[in-house]
Amino acid sequence: MGELAQIIRKELGTNVYLCYQCKKCTNGCPLADKFDITPHQLMRYLQLGRDEVVLRSRTAWLCATCYTCSTRCPQDLDIARIMDVVKVEAQKRGIPSPLPEVYAFTQAGVHNIRLFGRMYELGMMAEMYLRMLLSKSLDFKGVLQRDVPMGIKMFLKGKLKLFPARPGKAEGKAPEGILGYYPGCSLHSTSAEYDMSVRAVFKRLGVELFEPEGWTCCGTSPAHSTDHVLAAALPMQNMALFERAGLSKVMMPCSACYSRFKAAVYDVQRNEELAEAVKEQTGYEYKGGIEILHLLEALEEVGVDKIAEKVTHPLEGWKVVSYYGCLITRPPKIVQAPHYEYPVIMDRLVEATGVPSLDWSYKTYCCGGSVTLSKTEAVLDMIRRIIEDAHNVGADAIVVACPLCQINLDTCQELLGLDYRMPVIYITQLLGLAFGINPKELGLQKHFIDVAPLLEKKAA
Repeated sequence: MGELAQIIRKELGTNVYLCYQCKKCTNGCPLADKFDITPHQLMRYLQLGRDEVVLRSRTAWLCATCYTCSTRCPQDLDIARIMDVVKVEAQKRGIPSPLPEVYAFTQAGVHNIRLFGRMYELGMMAEMYLRMLLSKSLDFKGVLQRDVPMGIKMFLKGKLKLFPARPGKAEGKAPEGILGYYPGCSLHSTSAEYDMSVRAVFKRLGVELFEPEGWTCCGTSPAHSTDHVLAAALPMQNMALFERAGLSKVMMPCSACYSRFKAAVYDVQRNEELAEAVKEQTGYEYKGGIEILHLLEALEEVGVDKIAEKVTHPLEGWKVVSYYGCLITRPPKIVQAPHYEYPVIMDRLVEATGVPSLDWSYKTYCCGGSVTLSKTEAVLDMIRRIIEDAHNVGADAIVVACPLCQINLDTCQELLGLDYRMPVIYITQLLGLAFGINPKELGLQKHFIDVAPLLEKKAA
């Protein structure tokens, strides 16, 4: 067995020799045409012990971690997480990333989290650009023509903070039976409108939310691309906070946060060595008892019928598509989603507002995730496919439940050269409008693609 294959077996409990080259991973991968070696080829190189080829490949660094490969593998090989092991091992061996701009994002992100406890987007971007400059991978034209104008627009819309926000002091217990609320870094900055609409909708539903003061970043993509222990420890130190607050359920609107917490729980329950390392780093031993819910799961627990009863302004005349993205339902063995290829809960919530949720082909297709920030050109075709299919089936808007998906689909449309614009709104904004909540209270004015024509269509 090759050395890297042994490391993967130890870290993930995955036997790469079970791969029989069916190519389902490659056929389902939305970025396969951008790789230098395809996912099934990477697995074959691991079997042959050709570790250097794998470690020096751009494939793992360009992987968007959408888990399509892991979900569809007939041998249940978690190929997406194998990509993480490859990146971590390459860094341990001092092998430079063939994509220095992606490496710059990863390193800037981890440093930012360690420094501030939460993601400080302006600081992270500045450090990322500096690292790109030093590695001679900075796309000056792209930064000046695309990133700077976008950053200014986000700042003017109140989606970027000038100064970092640090975790407060964790004190006090939550009232018994209350729903814990972990917004994650993006809902306090680039996706502030999601936070606004979540709070407004749950208040209207009579569900009180408790946000612990001292929460810290989940680690997101940079952590699991850098250090396995760190990737588990960051969610676990928050789990310790939830436990001290007396919470039994914690709701997370961000799909990336949800994914990282579910993965951390899954890993420490199955890997004793990792669990011990996390305990040593955090002083906390997870013993279960805290249920992690995505926003959609929390709304499902409230009940579609109860939500429908709160609708006072049916959104008749609209047609939308429900876009789940990757991380809400994948990988199914970790998140335990019942319909991981074709989920329906958001469609049911949409239809409770009086809006048809149209059938389409891209509801769990990847939008590019965090790769969009460092390799924008590589993922524009993915975003284009989503927008175009929504338009082609007759949708007036795309409804999402993930801040990364919303940002990618909303802010990148101007780069696609389309002759139309497709509003991208959160499920909580849609529900809020149907409940009669003022659009400004839901943060609809913060979107890049103007939502006003959609609202005028409703009024008409």
